[in-house]
Amino acid sequence: MLTHAWIIPLIPALSFLLILAVGKKLPRGGSEIGLASVAICFVLALAVGIGWIGRVNHPPEAGGLAKHVAAVVAENEHSLAASSPDSGTAAAHGTEGTAEAGHGAEATTEEAGHGTEATAEGEGHEAAGEEEHHVTEPVIREITWFQNGGVKINVGTMIDGLSALMLVVVTLISMLVHVFSTDYVAGDRRYTHYFAFLSLFTASMLFFVLADNTLQMIVGWELVGLCSFGLIGHWWEEKPNSDAALKAFLTNRVGDIGLLCGVIILYFAAGRTFDTVTINTLANEGEIRHFLLLVASLSLMTAVMSKSGQFVLHTWLPDAMAGPTPVSALIHAATMVVAGVFMIARLYGVFFNGFSIGTGTLNPMAVVGAVTLIGAGLLAFVQSDIKKVLAYSTVSQLGYMVMALGVGGWTAGIFHLFTHALFKACLFLGAGSLAHHIHSFDMKKDMGGLRKVMPKTFWTFMIGTAALVAFPFTSGFWSKDEILASSQQLGGGGGYKFMLIAGTAGAALTGAYMTRAIWYVFFGERRGASATHDMHENGPRITVPLIILSVGALFAGFTNIPEGTIFPKAWTLRFEHFVEPTGSYFPGELPSFAHPEFNIWVAVISTAVGLLGILLAYLWFFKQKGPHGITERNKVARGGFKVLENKYGLDILYTDIIAGGFKGPIAKGAYWFNQNVIDGLVNLVASTARTTGAWVYKNIDQGVVDNVVKGSGLAAEGSGEVLRKTQTGKVQAYGAYLFLGAAVLAALLVVLAS
Repeated sequence: MLTHAWIIPLIPALSFLLILAVGKKLPRGGSEIGLASVAICFVLALAVGIGWIGRVNHPPEAGGLAKHVAAVVAENEHSLAASSPDSGTAAAHGTEGTAEAGHGAEATTEEAGHGTEATAEGEGHEAAGEEEHHVTEPVIREITWFQNGGVKINVGTMIDGLSALMLVVVTLISMLVHVFSTDYVAGDRRYTHYFAFLSLFTASMLFFVLADNTLQMIVGWELVGLCSFGLIGHWWEEKPNSDAALKAFLTNRVGDIGLLCGVIILYFAAGRTFDTVTINTLANEGEIRHFLLLVASLSLMTAVMSKSGQFVLHTWLPDAMAGPTPVSALIHAATMVVAGVFMIARLYGVFFNGFSIGTGTLNPMAVVGAVTLIGAGLLAFVQSDIKKVLAYSTVSQLGYMVMALGVGGWTAGIFHLFTHALFKACLFLGAGSLAHHIHSFDMKKDMGGLRKVMPKTFWTFMIGTAALVAFPFTSGFWSKDEILASSQQLGGGGGYKFMLIAGTAGAALTGAYMTRAIWYVFFGERRGASATHDMHENGPRITVPLIILSVGALFAGFTNIPEGTIFPKAWTLRFEHFVEPTGSYFPGELPSFAHPEFNIWVAVISTAVGLLGILLAYLWFFKQKGPHGITERNKVARGGFKVLENKYGLDILYTDIIAGGFKGPIAKGAYWFNQNVIDGLVNLVASTARTTGAWVYKNIDQGVVDNVVKGSGLAAEGSGEVLRKTQTGKVQAYGAYLFLGAAVLAALLVVLAS
């Protein structure tokens, strides 16, 4: 399956077409096709994962990656020379254009049918203080997509630990969402349409994570955005839903400008190639100028900020809760919002070198992540809708991932992506289970006291919450601890201290706002709709996915137990061993790249701070202790609450000032300018032309041209009369005329000659 992974996204893509074609004629409205397809994809994804583990444990002979990079560089040099002989080598585009890239290997690839397969394995290397380990190179299979200007563009798949992990995560969450949806959206007016778009959404994300070049990534990136637009606005008849879909679509288009700019810069900087392995390798080997890497990284960060909900382009993500809850789980756990994080991880050679992550103590990526995790955590406190609490929680956790990658903790960031997918999907589907009977997500007005009537939902929600707040030994505990350890130890000059403080404070915020949510939902008295409806536990199609995800939320963290704990060494760092890339396309062998060590004090302090947040929220809500009503008595507290309630004014800025400005004053000003300036100029030119034309007609055409024509006619008529009188028929007269003419001509010649 490592060389046939392209089948995996193909299956749900065909499922999309099949559901649209015959779904309404089937007994279950086409959901059976979608569920069967994603189940098959999950099995195939597991096969890919098992195959990759076997490849890491028993690596084949070295050389394939170096050959692949050298072949791409050589081919680009050849196309450059063919298209512009005077253009020189790829150095004119920012690289030194050497065919010795990839450790100087010969520029050859293994032809397999219509594609190439770089399957050979790398050489061992020895890190300081560590035993020798093998370099496991990716499996790349590609065919020619199209040719343009002598440049061949390929399309293919790239399988390494990262893509194998994402295949399993995406297909697992999608499969559970499909099962959950068969009950949750049963009887929906667009039931078949819903499952068709779920299949296309899954296919788009799978296509994206398998992409072996940046152009292919753009296609997957945009397909994911298109599908999210359709699913967020699933109930488009209600204006808030269609507005939310448009907001998500347009906000992501802002970031997409950065994506296009970044990809274009890297294309020329790397010698006219979209190949991610080649781009990363050249970046790691110093073959691309640092300035170009910096500009490309900043451009791509704009795309990450929009797609992965980073401050200040995160505003679309909470509004995306307008879609069906299973869609929220799929978007916010494993697909769309992690696309930006995945792109950073895939192009990490570019970001690591462009932002000087390994040698610095501050960079744009780390700052954006840190600001996002704190800012979104605060916003979660003032939400009444439980889905929006979880949405801002997702924004905050995405901030953790981006911050981890920004401080150099590649494995920490991706490990948190993995654990977050499990516990956040559990929480979102849990919210759907709670609202399934009352059709409301307002936890303050319509919930309360539900732990007794919905015990399975309660306990799975509690487990998901425990993992989210990093309760000891849950999955979130291990991944969040590694992020904080990375912030403390990596980088230059003693680590990223500001990020360490922000990450620790974020743990307290997470514990506090989730404790608040649990109080409103499961404790106290039933309120509003939950008090008037017959509340009971849902059926197995809803609860079984919750149980599976809660088990993952409990135990997934043990896949990357750090060294230096009570666990045997053979059990430790398995996730890092199998998932973190190795070889020239990953900065792992650069002197500035390092792995954090387990620090018991970081773990203890962060856990204590997180538990303190839980304790304070418990005392406030459960025990009703503390200065309640402070926002009414204190101006500072009231002002702070208003800032959070208005979401820092960003929606006002975007909707009322920018969008409203274009629709209002700017549009009116443009209309006035059009009517009074542009139309005035056009009318002035027209009237001037009309006046000028009338004057020309009267004075030039009629007064001059016509008189000249009439005069020439009269002259011709008069001369004709004179000449007619000379026609006497007498030869003597004609001879006299001839003689007279000759004499005049001779006289003229004499005059001219003198």
